[in-house]
Amino acid sequence: MSDAAQPTAAEVRAAAEAVKTALDRHLAAVERRSGEEDPAVYDAFNELAAAAEAYDELLYDRYDEVTPFEIPGEDTLPPYTGPEEPSALSVLIRRDYAVAEPQRLMAQARRVEAADGEGPGVEASNTVHGALGLLFGEFEPDEIASRHKEFGLEEGDSTLWVTAADESADPGEWLEAPFEEADPERVVCRFDVSAVFDEELDDDIDDEDDDGDEDDDGDLPELDEDLDTNLDTDTDTDTDEDEDDEDSAGEPARLEADR
Repeated sequence: MSDAAQPTAAEVRAAAEAVKTALDRHLAAVERRSGEEDPAVYDAFNELAAAAEAYDELLYDRYDEVTPFEIPGEDTLPPYTGPEEPSALSVLIRRDYAVAEPQRLMAQARRVEAADGEGPGVEASNTVHGALGLLFGEFEPDEIASRHKEFGLEEGDSTLWVTAADESADPGEWLEAPFEEADPERVVCRFDVSAVFDEELDDDIDDEDDDGDEDDDGDLPELDEDLDTNLDTDTDTDTDEDEDDEDSAGEPARLEADR
């Protein structure tokens, strides 16, 4: 950044004062909170986060210095403001797919056409667009999700929101714009599936495996030697005892040992 574009020392000082004020407001909101999902606490939290981020940026631009604050991203839902006892609910589902094998997709669509007795003049299955319409019209979304590889699809992220409503909608009321009123503040619960979570888990497992390999390399040779010694000793002992049993008691002794 050029010197002309750098913030002044006064601007950095003002940003620091804004952080102090936001801290006081956040603490006051927490002290007066009316419940776990108090909107005042949520607003004060966002104000504090914004003030801290602005100060951090100005501090870096002016002095090439940073703060120890980590500003969380907007990856959580806002406080719930819907009815405490919902009388109706909506389930909003989004599933993403990539068309990994178009030929497989269209081949499955042709099977649907053949089973339905559609004439060859229809030929909707000859395009990816038409094949998708046929398959999603024939199969339930849950079945496509469980059999997506058969249809030449590759899974992406998915999410499910359960939203609360004061009353059930009238038939056909929201069909023209079904997702227009997806209010995050009325989400009772949500469930997300993403490859991002799998990658984080794989990284953790790889780290644990790397740590474990170092310990195993040092212990295995000694363990093998102990096992070899114990096996040789046990084999000799068992052989001697079996011979004594055969001489003294014969066949009944072997039956007793089996039991």
